[in-house]
Amino acid sequence: MKIREITQSLEEFAPLAFQESYDNAGLLVGSPQQTIDGVLLTLDVTEDVVDEAIRKKAGLIVAHHPVIFGGVKRLTGSNYVERILIKAIKNDIAIYASHTNIDSVPNGVNGRIAQKIGLKDVKILAPKENVLRKLVTFVPEAHAEKVRTALFEAGAGQIGNYDSCSYNSKGDGTFRASEKSKPFVGEKGKIHTEKEIRIETIFPQHVQNQVITSLKTSHPYEEVAYDIYSINNQFEQAGSGIIGTLEKPEDELIFLERLKKTFDTKAIRHTSLLEKPISKVAICGGAGSFLLRNAMSKKADIFISSDFKYHQFFDADRRILIADIGHYESEQFTKDIFYEILTKKFPNFAVIISKIVTNPIKYL
Repeated sequence: MKIREITQSLEEFAPLAFQESYDNAGLLVGSPQQTIDGVLLTLDVTEDVVDEAIRKKAGLIVAHHPVIFGGVKRLTGSNYVERILIKAIKNDIAIYASHTNIDSVPNGVNGRIAQKIGLKDVKILAPKENVLRKLVTFVPEAHAEKVRTALFEAGAGQIGNYDSCSYNSKGDGTFRASEKSKPFVGEKGKIHTEKEIRIETIFPQHVQNQVITSLKTSHPYEEVAYDIYSINNQFEQAGSGIIGTLEKPEDELIFLERLKKTFDTKAIRHTSLLEKPISKVAICGGAGSFLLRNAMSKKADIFISSDFKYHQFFDADRRILIADIGHYESEQFTKDIFYEILTKKFPNFAVIISKIVTNPIKYL
């Protein structure tokens, strides 16, 4: 199997366009055309993980955290990143990372945490902005349904829990075909008026190429008239963090104990108990302190995340309970997400979950 088949499946689930600007998700080492016999799934790429991939003949490592985050200026083996890259290249091991893009999709890292603790009515905590576009095009009345269907199949027209969304209005289109043209209707050299439908629909920016391709393929005109606008609406289907509610409110200590057991963490760092039941829960796997204000504004009772600094705990201001469960602990189930995506698409391919615990933090 070629690497590009694996990465395409992962990116259908978590498009690279959803990664944050500082991130480095995607294929980091290797060629998309490289043929492999197996894939190894991990949270982090370490030297031990590369050794494991070599032993198990996995030509591709799929990780959550990119091993290359900053610039690599030389490969001399002077640090662990350089040693990992040298060993992977020498042994023809490719490395791929799905990081903040898989954090950003509803069924990704945060969605899995929500599932583990039993949340319902889950929504994105901080939806993405500036990723939506509006398409406006003009189609002869008899062909409007065909074009609309093609646009929807290409990824346009999704609004929350609704798909196939569009607005349609009737009007008259005019044009004059030149002598070099091959007009679908009308005559060369004469102004023609055609009854047309104006179709308006929205789509996320990352599917723009396939939306335009589908428009041109399904449209009967030789030259297709269309406009694309940037819109400021939030994209509710992707973003940072998740918020939802428990089936039944829980006592704070009981909930924290359940959290500790579910995520197999040695300790939970938390703010003072507020002596009220927990019902609404906000989540961000990994380092999520930047979302604390979002969780508070949405009236969450608790914010589960990791990597809070000392002074950031004060920001809770007795208005919310912060529970820092650990970075590795909050993202450990990412490997399971990778596994489910790939085994569903390629049931007979060797997909292996790494047995290496890559958590660099130890507890005494």
